[in-house]
Parts: sequence; C-alpha cells; structure tokens
Amino acid sequence: MTPPIEAPNKPVSTHKTSYPPLNERILSSMTRKSVAAHPWHDLEIGPGAPTIFNCVVEISKGGKVKYELDKKTGMIKVDRILYSSVVYPHNYGFIPRTLCEDNDPLDVLVIMQEPVLPGCFLRAKAIGLMPMIDQGEKDDKIIAVCADDPEYRHYTDIKELPPHRLAEIRRFFEDYKKNENKEVAVNDFLPASDAFEVVQHSMDLYADYIVESLRR
Repeated sequence: MTPPIEAPNKPVSTHKTSYPPLNERILSSMTRKSVAAHPWHDLEIGPGAPTIFNCVVEISKGGKVKYELDKKTGMIKVDRILYSSVVYPHNYGFIPRTLCEDNDPLDVLVIMQEPVLPGCFLRAKAIGLMPMIDQGEKDDKIIAVCADDPEYRHYTDIKELPPHRLAEIRRFFEDYKKNENKEVAVNDFLPASDAFEVVQHSMDLYADYIVESLRR
C-alpha cells in the first residue's frame, strides 16, 4: 500500500504588512496647531484697487439668508433670515483690508450673471456708490460688476445700468428691514469716481488701524 503523501509544511510568515508613510504635510497638520486664514486681513485687496479689487462674497444672489463675516474667527456665519419677503438682488460681500467708521470692512454689491457661494472671492470693478443711512448711521455700499464676467465687465459707471436695475437695488435696501421696524434711507446713486474715493479712504483707514495696532 502506497503511503500517503505528506504536504510540505508552509513556513510561518513573519513579514508585517507595510503601509505607505503618512504624507508629511498631513502629519504636520496633525502635530501642530494650524491657524486658518482670515478673509478680511489675510486676503490682499489686489493691485488694481481702488478701481478693481478682491471681494469676499457673504450672500449669494437670490438668497434670503443673511450671512456675515464673524470678525473674530474669520468664518461666515448665519446672522438671520430676512424678515421681509425679499431676496438679495445680487451677490453681496465685503472688500478685504478696508475699514469703515462702523469698524466693519466696506460693503459691496456685485452685479453679475450667476450666484456665487458664500466664502468665495472674486475680482470686482467699482462703477458707483449707493449712499445709505441704516438706523441713523452711515452705511454706504459700493456698486460693482464682476471684472471677469463677459456680460458685465465692460461697464465703467453706474449711469450705464438700466434705470430699472437701479430701482430694484434701491427698493431692496429700503424694504429689507421694514418688518424688523428698522429704518433705512437710500440716497441718490453716485458715479464711479465717488466709489473710488470711498474705497481708497477705507484702505487708508485700515492701514492706519494696522499701524496703530503694531504700536500697542
């Protein structure tokens, strides 16, 4: 009788499975405290200011959620839902490295074809100024077009816009706080030259603020 054939003994593997090393940048971010960029202070205004400048979008065109910059963290937070049955007629945000008398960055309304997500930034070109009084305090808005939108980038002054477009913008800002029993007054729109002066003034105020902060 033929003896059974014994299967050869399989050697026990002592090899450990090797995993690819962690990416150094990932490992670095895990082992140290990182600081997020602040859109007001860390984003440059751009070399074309005060005519063409970067703008951080807080509220999308057609939106009813009132987002705004949280100045402490640099994040975009939900401030409130608009009380009135209106929506923002255009993308709305602020110009980085600017400062106004109310201690906020300068506001800007950007006319363009599409809504832009909150927190994104784009290049805007100032074409006018909307002087506004909000609850007794000055709260002017720069009216701009997207400098990279082929439908609007050729505009150079607010008088080139259709009158109905300006009427819509005015009516929105006159009405959007009425159900909060807050009074807003919108004065006559001013040309691009006035907008340039306001942007430059806000840039100068911001620069003065930085210098004063460094002295402390």
